[in-house]
Amino acid sequence: MKFTDRVERVEPSATLAISTLAGELEAEGADVVDLSVGEPDFPTPENIIEAAKDAMDAGHTGYTASNGIVELREAIAAKLDDDGLDYSSEEIIVTPGGKQALYETFQTLIEDGDEVCLLDPAWVSYEAMAKLAGGSLSRVDLATHDFQLEPALDELAESVSDETELLVVNSPSNPTGAVYSDAALEGVRDLAVEHDITVISDEIYKEITYGVEPTSLGTLDGMGDRTVTINGFSKAYSMTGWRLGYLAAPQEMVDQSSKLQSHSVSSATNFVQHAGIEALENTDETVVEMTEAFEERRDLLADLLADHGIEVSKPGGAFYMMVPVAEDDQEWCENAIEDAHVATVPGSAFGTPGYARISYANSQERIREAVDRLADADLL
Repeated sequence: MKFTDRVERVEPSATLAISTLAGELEAEGADVVDLSVGEPDFPTPENIIEAAKDAMDAGHTGYTASNGIVELREAIAAKLDDDGLDYSSEEIIVTPGGKQALYETFQTLIEDGDEVCLLDPAWVSYEAMAKLAGGSLSRVDLATHDFQLEPALDELAESVSDETELLVVNSPSNPTGAVYSDAALEGVRDLAVEHDITVISDEIYKEITYGVEPTSLGTLDGMGDRTVTINGFSKAYSMTGWRLGYLAAPQEMVDQSSKLQSHSVSSATNFVQHAGIEALENTDETVVEMTEAFEERRDLLADLLADHGIEVSKPGGAFYMMVPVAEDDQEWCENAIEDAHVATVPGSAFGTPGYARISYANSQERIREAVDRLADADLL
């Protein structure tokens, strides 16, 4: 077979590759502490599960409108309104997962040779999606600025130009957990307006923050008609396997992206969409409880690492921490899983070598055990 250039120019997901290796070791009988996965370890809240069952019992098992059922789009519009974003239900596409919303956005906006700007460390699939669409990349390194964007605005200004078609902003960030300041987002706004850049605001972790309220980029003056806001249900509601996300954008963008949706995945699963309504309308208390647990784990992990002389940037959101490791972070992560049976993800996968991403979406007991194992293997 002859394969296309667009497929051969990308690598498999590094995060999924590590997770697969951990699964293989577990199948062989090893006890692996998996701190690599971007998945809450809490069960999906029971009220959401019951809503899905009720929807199936009610016969909601067939096709829906490609962009999603009206009731869910209206619930999403109401949620976005609470965040200060002005989108109608017609300006929303419900997708099978937030990743599909991102993919459709890249495919709709990027052509061969178009420039996409990423803020490193950047989630692994942004680069792949840009390359699959034929885009070229410019990158801004935030590692030297404690993973914050505000002190890197001058570097961002040097990295974008009138040739830049798309800038991706992910706050709270995967893999750093950084929440960007309003001043940082205002700097993004100024550059986007100056150079006529469309911006993706990936807000999948927006509901998981610790004492800070993240601002939605699309609320800033001048950004309403140039922002694609993306979110989903996987992280905040522990619904990773349900595959439910959405994008909100100006009508002309939705009209174009909906073509991709209708000719590829058709729609998100019917009864899952009904469960999504329940998640948005009746699950706030559970989200708060999960977030409080994540914050306790964040503090525990930071303290345990400090006991070994390792200082980290304390995340303001999400459930990840970037930990400085050996210069060859790939080798360090391989040693961690082979010698200590602790799964992490190399920072180079996110464009930032010399670090490992640790997910603290695991119990406090297992986090303690992971740090002990890494120390025993002389990896801390």
